[in-house]
Amino acid sequence: MFKLFRSFRLRDVLLILLAIVLICAQVWLDLKIPDFMSEITRLVQTPGSEIAEILKNGALMLACAFGSLISAVIVGYLAANISASFSKVIRKKVFKKVESLSMAEVKKFSVGSLITRTTNDITQVEMLVSMGMQMMIKAPITAVWAITKIVNKSWEWSTATAVTVVILLSIVAVLMVLVVPRFKIIQRLTDKLNSLTRENITGIRVVRAFNAESYQQRKFENRNDELTRVQIFSQRALSILSPTIFFFMHSLTLAIYVIGTFLIDHAEGPAKLTLFSNMIVFSSYAMQVVMSFLMLAVIFMMVPRAQVSAARINEVLNTEQSIKEGTIEVGKTNQPGTVEFKNVSFKYPDAKEYILENISFKATKGQTVAFIGSTGSGKSTLINLIPRFYDTTAGEVLIDGVNVKDYTFKSLYNKLGYVPQKAVMFDDTVTANVAFGDNGKGKKTAKQITDAIKIAQGTNFVEKLDKTYFAHIAQGGTNISGGQKQRLAIARAIARDPEIYIFDDSFSALDYKTDATLRKALKAYTKDATSLIVAQRIGTIMSADQIIVLDSGKCVGKGTHQELLKSCKVYQEIAKSQLSEDELMKGAA
Repeated sequence: MFKLFRSFRLRDVLLILLAIVLICAQVWLDLKIPDFMSEITRLVQTPGSEIAEILKNGALMLACAFGSLISAVIVGYLAANISASFSKVIRKKVFKKVESLSMAEVKKFSVGSLITRTTNDITQVEMLVSMGMQMMIKAPITAVWAITKIVNKSWEWSTATAVTVVILLSIVAVLMVLVVPRFKIIQRLTDKLNSLTRENITGIRVVRAFNAESYQQRKFENRNDELTRVQIFSQRALSILSPTIFFFMHSLTLAIYVIGTFLIDHAEGPAKLTLFSNMIVFSSYAMQVVMSFLMLAVIFMMVPRAQVSAARINEVLNTEQSIKEGTIEVGKTNQPGTVEFKNVSFKYPDAKEYILENISFKATKGQTVAFIGSTGSGKSTLINLIPRFYDTTAGEVLIDGVNVKDYTFKSLYNKLGYVPQKAVMFDDTVTANVAFGDNGKGKKTAKQITDAIKIAQGTNFVEKLDKTYFAHIAQGGTNISGGQKQRLAIARAIARDPEIYIFDDSFSALDYKTDATLRKALKAYTKDATSLIVAQRIGTIMSADQIIVLDSGKCVGKGTHQELLKSCKVYQEIAKSQLSEDELMKGAA
C-alpha cells in the first residue's frame, strides 16, 4: 500500500496538508458546539439571565456549525480531487507497465485479471484515499480532543463510554475476522467473471454457430452465483454493523442520562445545575468519541480490501521484465537490412522441451526469406524472436549485424514492419489504422497512406466504404471481413516503410488472385527491403529467394523452391498436398 502512496505528487501532498489544517479547524468547531450548548443550558436554568446572552451563544453555535460545514465541503472536494488524481497516476503506471511487459509476463496474468486490476482494484484504493484521508485524520484528532474535554467530568460517565467503545470495537474485530479473508476471494472471482465475459463476447459467433448459448449461460451463472454468494455473506455480515452502532450509541446516551439522574438526585444546591450542564456536554462529547472510534473501525474495514487490491496492483508494477532494453539507438553497421539467426534455440519459460533447436540462416537486404512447415513446427515462434516478443534461450538474432538485445526497443521496432498472424484493428478510422504508430520518420502523409492501401490491394473496398479513407473501423475490425483486415494490416506495415518486413501468415485470408496480385505489387515496392514470410501455402512462397522448412522446431530444409523439391522430403509432402504436378513443375521452371 505504502509503495503506491509514493505516487503522490508534490501538488497532492500540499493539498493533503491543507486538508489536515481544515480538518483540525472542523474538529475544533465541532467540539466548541457542546460548550455553547452547555452555556445556553446554564443560562436557561439561571434566573435573571438575559435573552440577548442566550441568543449570542446560539448564534455562535450556529456559526461554528456553519464553519464546520464549509470546512467539511472543502475537505470533501480536496479528497475527491486528490484521490481521483492519485488513481489516474496509478492507472497510467499500470497501463504503461503492461505495455512494457513481454509475452511471457503478460501470460502470467489473464486479460480479465489485468482489466480488473486496472479498474476495480484501483477504485478500491481510490475509495480508501478519498474516505480514509477524511476519516483517518479526523477520527484520532476528534477522539483525543473530545476525551480531554470530558476526562474530568465524571468517572461513571467515562466508564460507560469506555465500555461502549470496547464492545463496539470487539464487534468490529469479529466482523473483520469473518469478512476480510473473503475480500481476496471476491477480487479473484471478479477476475474469472471478467475473463468469462470477455471470452463469450470475443467468441460470440462460435457460441451462436454451435447453439452453445445455454452452455455459456450456465458457465456464467455458476461463476456469477459463486461471486454473489461470497458478496452476500460479506454484505450481510457488514450490514450488522450499522444497526449495532446506533443501538449502542443510543444505549450510551441513555446510560449517561440514567447515571446523570442518580448523580443529580444526590447532589445539593447549585451542584445540581452544574451536573445537569455537564451531562448535556458529556453526552455530546461521548457521541464524538464513539463516532471517532467507529470512523476508525470503518477505515479498518476498508483497509484490508484496499490492501488486497494494492497487492494485486503492485504485483503488476513489480513484475520484473525478463526482456531488458539495450542501449544502441542506431545500428552502426555495414549490413543494413540483414537478419541473421546464429544457432538459435528457444523454449518457453518453465517448459522442458525446446520449440526451436539450433536454427541458423541469414537474410540480406532485398531478399525474401520464407518459412514453411506443419502446424506447431515453430514458424511463428521463430518470427516472434525478431521483435523480441520473446528472447532466445540460446544463440543470437542479429539485425544489421547487431544483436537485437543490444537495441533500444524504439530503434529495433523502427526497423521492422510487422504484420501479425491475426490482423489487429483499432477502434478508429481507416487512415488512423494504416498510419498507426511512430516509425521515427515523421508523420505519414495522405499519399503514403493511399499508396500503402493501393499496394495492399485495399483501394477497391476502402473507396466503397462510407467516408472512404475516413470510414470508421470497429474495435477488432468487426465491421469488415477477415481479408479486408489483413490487407489493412499489410498496408500499415507498408506505410511504415521499414528496413525489414515480417509477414506472419498474413495472406491466409486472401483469395489466390488477390494474394498473387498483392505479392507482385509488394515485391516491386519492397525490392530494397528484406521480407520474412511465414506461410502455409506453397503458392505464396514459391518465388522466395530462400525457403526455410521447419519440422518439430528443427530446420530440415533450406534453399529455393526448385532445390527443396529435389532435396527436402517434408517440403515435397507439403507441396504435393497443395499443388498438382503440373503446377509444381511450372513453379520450378
